[in-house]
Amino acid sequence: MVKSLHTTENRVPEPVRLSELDFASPFFEGLQYNAPARGVWNIVHTGMLIPDSHQVYVCAQGCLRGVILTAAEMNEMERMSWVALREEDMWNGEMEKRVIEGTAHIVDQLQERPRCVLIYLSCMHMFEGCDFMMITDELKEMYPDIDFVECYMIPTMRKTMSPDTMMKISLYENVKKLEQDTDLVGIIGTNLPNDKESDICRLIELSGKKVWDITDCENYDEYLRLGAAGTILSYLNVTDAAAKQLTERLDADWVRIPLRFDEKKLDENLYLLGEKLGLGQGDVDRFITERKDKAFEALDRAHELIGETEIAIDYTAYPYILELSELLLEHGFNVTQIYADNFPADEKDAFERIISDKDNDNIKVYPTNDPAMRFAAMGALKRDTEREDKILAIGQKAAYFTGTSHFVDIVEGGGMYGYDAIEKLAALMEDAFSAQKDTKKIISHKGWGCDSCL
Repeated sequence: MVKSLHTTENRVPEPVRLSELDFASPFFEGLQYNAPARGVWNIVHTGMLIPDSHQVYVCAQGCLRGVILTAAEMNEMERMSWVALREEDMWNGEMEKRVIEGTAHIVDQLQERPRCVLIYLSCMHMFEGCDFMMITDELKEMYPDIDFVECYMIPTMRKTMSPDTMMKISLYENVKKLEQDTDLVGIIGTNLPNDKESDICRLIELSGKKVWDITDCENYDEYLRLGAAGTILSYLNVTDAAAKQLTERLDADWVRIPLRFDEKKLDENLYLLGEKLGLGQGDVDRFITERKDKAFEALDRAHELIGETEIAIDYTAYPYILELSELLLEHGFNVTQIYADNFPADEKDAFERIISDKDNDNIKVYPTNDPAMRFAAMGALKRDTEREDKILAIGQKAAYFTGTSHFVDIVEGGGMYGYDAIEKLAALMEDAFSAQKDTKKIISHKGWGCDSCL
C-alpha cells in the first residue's frame, strides 16, 4: 500500500511517563538524530580556549565540512588548518607520514608561530591503528618551541568515552607541574566563564585565594600557570577523567562538587569546598543560609508570575535536570515535560522522590536522539503564536521540541553554581515568561556564548 508523503499520522515517539521510566537509560540507543539546537559546544569551540594555539584537523573531506564551518562561524578561521585524507592513505602505509608532513607544512606557512598546535586525528586513523605518539614525538623534535597536543575527532568511538570527555583531557594535556601556589585554585572543565558571583567564586574570594579560569587567560603562559595550582576544582561530570589525570600530574588536591539542585547535596558540596579552602564552618553556615534564603525567595517570586504555566526542561541546560525538576515542583511550578536520553546514575534519589508523589504522574519524558523526533517540531513555531497558553522551556532543545518562544537560553549551567545559580535561574524564568525570543535565530548559533558571524 502506497502512503501519501503528506500524511498527518503522528510520527513522534510516544513519551514515557516519569513514573514508568526505566532509570537511568530508558530509551534504545541506535541511529541518532541531532536537533538543530546548536548552542552546545563541540571540540572546535573547546580547543579554541587555549590562547596562542592553532588547530589542525586530519580527516576525510566530508568530516572537515562541519569543523571548518564551526571555525568560520566563530570568526576564527585563522586559527584552524586541515589535512584532507585520501582513500589511498588507508592502505599505502603512509598515514603517519602524511600527518607529520601535512602539519609541518602548515606550521611553516603560518605568519605567526603558535605556542601550541592541537592535532585532531579521526576515525580512519583509529581503524588503521595509527601511531599518534610517534607523530607527536617527531613533530616535537622538528619544532621544540611548540607544544603538540593529541586530540581526537572520533564520534564512532563514543561508546568508550564521549568526544567531549576526551577533549577535556586534551585541553589540559600540556599543563606541567610548576612550583606549587597553595593559594591558587584552578576551576577546570567548563567551557564558559565562571560567574564571579557564583557560590564557588564567592567562597574562594572569602578565603583570600585566587581563581584560575581558562577564559581569563590572555596568553599561553597564563594558561600554563594552572600547573602551579594547589587545588583543582570541577563541577561538571564530563570533566572527571581530565581532573583525575591533571591532579595526579600536578600532585594537587581535587575538589569535585557537581552542579546539583538537591538541597542536601548542594549544601554538602559547599561545606566540602569551604573546608578545602580553610574556611571555618561558621563562615560557611552563614554564607549558605544567606544564599539559600535569597534563592528560594526568588523562586517563590517567579512562581507568583509564572503560575501554572507548563515547564519543559532539557539536559543541555543543566546536568541534573531531575533535581532541578524536583526543586521547581517543590516551589509550585508545573513541570510537565523532560527532554533527555538518559540521566546521571547519582540522580536516582531525586527520581524516586518525584515519582513517589502521585501529583507528578503527568510528567512525560521524551528522547532527543530518536530519529523520529525530527517530526516533533514540525509546525510547532507557528502553533505557538496561535495558542493562548504558554510553554516555558529551560534549554534550547526543550524550546525547539515544544516550539515555544518563551525559553531560558542557557547551556551547561551558564557558568553559574549553587544557590546563586538558582536565584539567577528564577530571574531568567521570569524574563522568559514575560518576553518572547526569536527561537529559530537564537538556537541556530553554534556554541552558546561564542562570537558568531550569523
